[in-house]
Amino acid sequence: MSTTTIRLPADLKARVAAAAKRSGQTSHGFMLEAIAAKADQENLRADFDALAEDRYARIVASGKTIPWEEMRGYLEDRLAGKVAKRPVARKLVR
Repeated sequence: MSTTTIRLPADLKARVAAAAKRSGQTSHGFMLEAIAAKADQENLRADFDALAEDRYARIVASGKTIPWEEMRGYLEDRLAGKVAKRPVARKLVR
């Protein structure tokens, strides 16, 4: 494991120490967990952005989409347990 030095303002150091104590951890363990959680969150956001970009690229390439109003009605019917006909994608209107 490598070592990294972090300079914390006194007020943040005190907040970390208090939060770590409440959670039954050392300040070091608390900070490691917080850094790992933040890295995981950023990775999830990057994956979400990549998926959105991929889906948009497919819409642009095909030129087809389903209007939100139709898709929303379809999803609401499905959630209500109704038999619903799936909307058909059609040419994107700009």
